[in-house]
Amino acid sequence: SDAICNFVICNDSSLRSQPIIFNPDFFVEKLRHEKPEVFTELVVSNITRLIDLPGAELAQLMGEEDPKLPGANSTASGFFRSLISLKRKEKGVVFGSPLTEEGIAQVSQLIEYLHKNLRAEGLFRVPGNSIRQQILKDALNSGTDIDLDSGEFHSNDVATLLKMFLGELPEPLLTHKHFHAHLKIADLTLFDEKGNKTSTPDKERQIEALQLLFLILPAPNRSLLKLLLDLLYQTAKKQDKNKMSAHNLALMFAPHILWPRNVSTNDLQENITKLNNGVTFMIKHSQKLFKAPVYIRECARLHYLGSRAHTSKDDLDLLTSCGSKELQPLKSQKRSRLDSCHQEETQQRTEEALKELFLHVHNMPDSAKKKKLIRQFNKHPTALTPGSDVPTSPAPRRTRSRSFSGLIKRKVLGTPVILERKSRDSTPEPVRVSKENVQLLQKCGSPAHMSQAKLKSLEGQKEGSCRRMRARLLSKDSSSL
Repeated sequence: SDAICNFVICNDSSLRSQPIIFNPDFFVEKLRHEKPEVFTELVVSNITRLIDLPGAELAQLMGEEDPKLPGANSTASGFFRSLISLKRKEKGVVFGSPLTEEGIAQVSQLIEYLHKNLRAEGLFRVPGNSIRQQILKDALNSGTDIDLDSGEFHSNDVATLLKMFLGELPEPLLTHKHFHAHLKIADLTLFDEKGNKTSTPDKERQIEALQLLFLILPAPNRSLLKLLLDLLYQTAKKQDKNKMSAHNLALMFAPHILWPRNVSTNDLQENITKLNNGVTFMIKHSQKLFKAPVYIRECARLHYLGSRAHTSKDDLDLLTSCGSKELQPLKSQKRSRLDSCHQEETQQRTEEALKELFLHVHNMPDSAKKKKLIRQFNKHPTALTPGSDVPTSPAPRRTRSRSFSGLIKRKVLGTPVILERKSRDSTPEPVRVSKENVQLLQKCGSPAHMSQAKLKSLEGQKEGSCRRMRARLLSKDSSSL
C-alpha cells in the first residue's frame, strides 16, 4: 500500500518546481493491493508460460499445499521452529522473528552504513568482532537508536550481523514456496535452429521469470530483497577494492536467501551449483528485476479502464497488432462520416438560400427582369427544389399567326425558321481549339459570323419567293373575277 502513488495539491510555490515522479507500476501496485487474487492469477499464469511446473509444484507456488523440500521430512522440527519464532515476535525481537516492516526499518540502518563503506577488503567474508556484534544486535532488538558513524563499530561487524539476521529468519528471504520455481529458472536455456536445447542460458526469459516471481513475494520480503540486492550490486561494482565479485557474494548469501532451512549440504548437493549461479545472476541484473513486465502493466491498466484484461504476453501482442491494423479503416470511416455530414449541411444551406431567392423573385412585380430570372431558374430544375413548393404562374403560350403570309411561311419556310429559332435558343458548348485552328479562324472569320451571313441571304431568298408567290395568286384571283 505504501507503493501506491498519492496525488496531493501543493500550494507551496517552492515545491512546485520539483520534478514530478511517475511510477510506471502504479496500476500494478493498485491491483496487487486491492485485488490480490486477480493479481496472483495474472502473474502465475505468465510464470507457467515460461517454466514448466507440475501440479504439485504449482500448488506449492500458489500456497495451496505445503512445500516439499529436500531434507525436510520431520514435521516436528518445523512446528518447534514456528513456535519459537512466535514467542520471539511477542517479545518484539527483530532477530529470529518473521519479517515485518518494523524489522526492515531496523535492519535498513545496517544497509545504509554499508553503502558508505564498500571499500573494505573481504566485506561479508571476513568476520567481525563477536562482542561488538552482540552489542549491536541487542540494540537493534530493543529498538534503540544506533549511531553507526561514531566509529565504535567496524564495517565487518555490520556486514556479519546482516548475514546473521538473514540466516535467523524462519524461512529464506525468497520463501520456501518459490524454491522449485528458482530451480526451473536456472534450467532456462536457448534453443538451436533445430529446436534442441543448448547449454547457453536464456537471460531474457530468466529475467522475465524472476520479475514475475518477485511480484508475488510478500511485501516485506520484496522490500528487503530489493535493498539487499542493491547493496550487493554496488559491492560487486567495487570488487577491485573489496575483492568481492558477484559470484563470491552469491556464495556468502545463497544459503541465507534461497536455501531451505535446516537442510544440509548433502541434501542440496545436486542443486548447489544452480542455486549459487541463480543468486549470482540476481546480483548482476538486480536493476531490472523489480520492474513489472510491460504486458503486466498493460493488463493492470486495462483492468482499471474497464477494458478486457489479457492474461498473457501473447494476447497483448495480438491485441496491439490487431489494433494497429484496424486503426486505419476506423480513421477512414470516421473521416468519410465527417465529410458526408459536411456535404449534407452545405446542401441544406444551399437549398434554404435558393428558397429565399425564389420567393423574392416570385414576389417581384411582373417585368422583363422577373421573366428573365424565372427562365434562369427553369434552366436548372435539379437545383431548384423550392420550385415545387411555390406555385408558379404558367407562361402564356404564343398564339400562332392566322394570316395568309404566316401560313405560307409555315408551309414553305417552316424548316429554316425552326432551325433558326433552335439556334437562337440553344447555347453553344465550349470547344477546345488548338493554336493552329485559332490562327485559321482569325483569318477566315468566326463561325458565328459566317452562319449569320448565310441566314441573312436565306431570309432574303425566302422573302423574294414569297413576293412572287403572292403576285401569282393575286393574278389568278383577278382573272377568275
